[in-house]
Amino acid sequence: MEYVFSSALIGLREGLEAALVVSILVAYLVKTERRSALRWVWAGVVTAVALSVAFGAVVSYTSSTMSFEQQELFGGTTSLVAVAFVTGMVFWMRSTARRISGELRDRLDQAVRVGPVAIALVAFLSVGREGLETAVFFYAATDSAGENSGPLVGFLIGLVVAVALGWAIYRGALKVDLTRFFTVTGVLLVFVAAGVLGYGLHDLQEAAFLPGLDTLAFDLSGPVPEDSWYGALLKGIFNYSARTTVLQAVAWVAYVAVTLTLFLWPAKKRAQPPVPQGAQP
Repeated sequence: MEYVFSSALIGLREGLEAALVVSILVAYLVKTERRSALRWVWAGVVTAVALSVAFGAVVSYTSSTMSFEQQELFGGTTSLVAVAFVTGMVFWMRSTARRISGELRDRLDQAVRVGPVAIALVAFLSVGREGLETAVFFYAATDSAGENSGPLVGFLIGLVVAVALGWAIYRGALKVDLTRFFTVTGVLLVFVAAGVLGYGLHDLQEAAFLPGLDTLAFDLSGPVPEDSWYGALLKGIFNYSARTTVLQAVAWVAYVAVTLTLFLWPAKKRAQPPVPQGAQP
């Protein structure tokens, strides 16, 4: 169960994005007296969720039919894809947290003019991205954990909390500084993704796709064994490996250093256009 925290963090982050999207779409239709279009929003949401579950099932089934080397290659590749998804998600929410509501309302307003299928498509695309990312990361989490129960419990906890927060925000019972929220969770996710990156590279080394499996940066099997409570905690949250290869260590440090620097770097403010001479302020 040591993988619950990292999985719950992903479930919360992805789930809250989806919940916010749905709440914005629903609130806009209700306020503009277009309640008849709500069923198309829910149709798009249900379709997106079903597709995400089906995608996750296909990925898991495909992996179970492979040889050991193929499983390691597939698992390592999936982990790298999951890292790419999470990294993109972190930066996307950092840049759009303040204007996501307006962008979604504009898209939905255009879709309403086109017709029901367009409305369902807006909801499907808005929620489907988070669902597919969650499915990929869930497989990567279960692959590194070696079991399904811990990551599944974590994802379910995160999703339930996300839905509750989304409902509270929609009802106006809760005010959340989304920019600060996504900044804090973004920093945590950078470390989680770095661990998944290291694990994925180790899988590729075990599949003999990458060299250096026996070239270790350090071996902490003695002071910090993976089967101790603190080693298991580190492994569950950050994919800690007592025997870490040089490639894993270099990739982990480089990823954290570059990603955190770019993520925490102050965003540039848009320059105000110059006021023509003689114009009134």
